[in-house]
Amino acid sequence: MNRMVWIGILAWGIIVTLFGFSAAGPVAAGSSATMQAQDVVFLIAGGLVACLIGLVGMAGVLGWLPALRNEQKSYS
Repeated sequence: MNRMVWIGILAWGIIVTLFGFSAAGPVAAGSSATMQAQDVVFLIAGGLVACLIGLVGMAGVLGWLPALRNEQKSYS
């Protein structure tokens, strides 16, 4: 995959995580919560997992992780 795909996955994870954190904010007195607690947890966890996938993908694409690096094999 190219680098823009990994950057997009990382950005999407950040957006979803921020949305989850904003939904988890305090509720004003006298009003009811607009989202269920499990929905907020799923949003935050899903966003963080997407961020992790993007970071590992970027690290692999950029060659920072030795296990994900494509090296030329020498058969001489």
